[in-house]
Amino acid sequence: MTWDVAVIGAGPAGLSAAYAAARAGARTVVLEKAEHPRYKTCGGGLIGTSLAAAAARIDVPADDQVDRVTFTADGRRPFTRRHGPGHLLTMVRREEFDDRLRAAAVEAGAEIRQRVAVRGVEQSPEQVRVRLADGSELLAGVAIGADGSAGVTARQVGVEYCQVDLGLELEIPAPAEVAQRWRGRLLLDWGPLPGSYAWVFPKGDRLTVGVIAARGEGERTRRYLRNFVDRLGLGGLEPVHDSGHLTRCRSTDSPLRRGRILVAGDAAGLLEPWTREGISFALRSGTLAGTAAASGDLDGYVDSVHQQLVPSMRAGHQILTAFSRHPGVFHTMLATPPGWRMFASFCRGETTFDRTLDRRRVRAALALLS
Repeated sequence: MTWDVAVIGAGPAGLSAAYAAARAGARTVVLEKAEHPRYKTCGGGLIGTSLAAAAARIDVPADDQVDRVTFTADGRRPFTRRHGPGHLLTMVRREEFDDRLRAAAVEAGAEIRQRVAVRGVEQSPEQVRVRLADGSELLAGVAIGADGSAGVTARQVGVEYCQVDLGLELEIPAPAEVAQRWRGRLLLDWGPLPGSYAWVFPKGDRLTVGVIAARGEGERTRRYLRNFVDRLGLGGLEPVHDSGHLTRCRSTDSPLRRGRILVAGDAAGLLEPWTREGISFALRSGTLAGTAAASGDLDGYVDSVHQQLVPSMRAGHQILTAFSRHPGVFHTMLATPPGWRMFASFCRGETTFDRTLDRRRVRAALALLS
């Protein structure tokens, strides 16, 4: 059997692609090396843009709804802001969130094959040949790579990256009194390494605690996480998961397609450079890729990504440059009513960084900091 669309990887990008392609009538198969539900290193904070993309398909399995944020600058100068009415972020555990996306893709008509490892992809002008670890092959009219930035499809397409960061994360069981203290509130700490920050995300009886910084400072990043955990009084709690991963952000001219192979989500290097938020980019780019693959308009996918996603990434690069040089100024700015309103609007999906930078005063201030 030759499939219309073969999706490699069953994270938010791949499952969004499968859902969109199958709903459009394409015979769609998803190949996933793991098995759902599976743990995934990820903060799991859904901004409003992610909720809007997912809510049409699934009931989002929220572990907490955040309406308060505490900010610190390397542990100092703390302040807390509250948004209301409504919430800023929805916290999910990726094993539950991704599994619901899987079920939605199946209901739409996609076939999900789990514990299937892909070893390579080859293509001719007419089709894509997917080679599997067991020696078998699968044929498809179009392949969508959603197997991460280190996967086979990113290499095949030739994705290039201009920013690589190391994220370290702990999933810590929270006793009742600790969970109560963090319920509805997250913490963001601007770190001692350029462009770095740390977070505490509440998820019911767990806390997700992590840090991210540019690759190449591994020991200092690990020390930052240790100090951050100890400073919060969480050092005595044994994590159930202790993991790390690299996030890679695409270069400006990096390809999104090679022939009949498209890449989406992390495989394409699509994420917001300052916050490193990637779920909303995965959900949206996956949907765009699945729609394009089903219709045969593969160039349309590239155009849509450049129109809908790249402007926000470009703005994020500008913000990261300024933040890396002057984190204290950002900390002070967020304490002001205008700064807090801009941050809250981004979290709620009411604005994007590129629209924020369209404001003359914001653009001028950022240029001065950069």
